[in-house]
Amino acid sequence: MKKSIIDNHKKRGRPATGADPMWGIRFPVDQREAIDAWAEDNGVTRAEAIRRLIQKGLEVDSGGK
Repeated sequence: MKKSIIDNHKKRGRPATGADPMWGIRFPVDQREAIDAWAEDNGVTRAEAIRRLIQKGLEVDSGGK
């Protein structure tokens, strides 16, 4: 008797690209422009600028802890 064909079943959808989930958010034009200006002044990408600005806000909110 012949063996069954073993087929590697592929998972559906796009493969995972990282451990951290992505969040999609929207900013008004004036805030986006301010973030972009801050990013350029600090030599970072928009994504990195958003991460740093959020961290700064969290530090101020928690008393600098």
